[in-house]
Amino acid sequence: MVITAPPPPPAIEQPAPAELSFGVVSGTAAAGTTRVIVRVGTRKLADRPLRHRHFQLQVVLPPGETKVEVVTVARNGRRSSVTVQHVLGASAPLPRPHTPHSDPLLAREIRKLAQSFGSTCAIYVENLATGDGAAWNARATFPAASTLKLAIAVTALARTEGTPRTGSTLDSLLRQMLTYSDNSAANGTERYFGGSTSGGSALVNSMMRSIGLVDTEMYGGYSLNSFGDPPRTLAGPIPLRVDSQPSWGYGKKTSAYDLASLLRAVWLAGGGKGPLSTAQPGFSPADARYLLYLLVHVRDPGKLDREVGRLPGVRVLHKAGWINDARHDNGIVLWRGGAAVVTVMTYRAAGLGVSSDVLAGRVAEAAVRRFRG
Repeated sequence: MVITAPPPPPAIEQPAPAELSFGVVSGTAAAGTTRVIVRVGTRKLADRPLRHRHFQLQVVLPPGETKVEVVTVARNGRRSSVTVQHVLGASAPLPRPHTPHSDPLLAREIRKLAQSFGSTCAIYVENLATGDGAAWNARATFPAASTLKLAIAVTALARTEGTPRTGSTLDSLLRQMLTYSDNSAANGTERYFGGSTSGGSALVNSMMRSIGLVDTEMYGGYSLNSFGDPPRTLAGPIPLRVDSQPSWGYGKKTSAYDLASLLRAVWLAGGGKGPLSTAQPGFSPADARYLLYLLVHVRDPGKLDREVGRLPGVRVLHKAGWINDARHDNGIVLWRGGAAVVTVMTYRAAGLGVSSDVLAGRVAEAAVRRFRG
């Protein structure tokens, strides 16, 4: 009796471990492969004939983190497989650019929330699948706090060859900087790609300018004397104006528009599109998907996710920041079939508290209610 050995396992390109996935499964099968099957647990997501060795399938992954098994079948029926661990299913459409435009109903609700807050705030919301959105005071500049750690991460990935391996120096720095908002890790990341915090800061500013964002200034590293942050009718473009500019001196600064635009650019780059893909060719689609995966694991609850985090199938990936007189959150809310970028910034010279987090939660809830229906 002759026992035929199984074919070599397929080489998988997408999804990769520790990445957000838009449901693309691609790779190269061994010679003689006739079928490719994609499974998640006991569920079969795809079973397709294979005419060529390279394959690319589009499947609907369940929301949340999972493992994806890719099985290839040879002519003689023998099978081989590869399992990709720690895949975060976005359950959202593949990213593609849309022209932002104002949604009057959402704009009315955002204006009411902003005006009832009682202190200076800025809001930007955009449906990443349609371009519908709303804004309030979106070009006013606020003390940035730790929100610019997202910009540091983008710059680091754009200036480093290949996506960081899990456990590598850069991977460890980025995880500490984003997941725990560690100031020392932020400074270490700037030194990693810029040689110093001032050199890294200049490169962050340059990256932001390269994609047309001019409201942001990095101003060097972070103080180690602080703890960082604790764990459809169209009516023209989304308004980008200053309704109320807080007076706060100088230092790290940014606007709701810049923060939302940067995160939107990361989202688009995950599909190889948008301004980062053009202006920062070193920032690959894999880099973007890796960064989005890190942001969904940020340990800073009770802000944008305050209300929508209770809804089944809804995930929030974000980077918040706060100091005594400024408190912000900048994130993407995912639900089955959709995604929206939501940015909320607040300022009060006498200090801020949980009311800022409540506002962020209400804005995210309003966006999901309007876009998801």
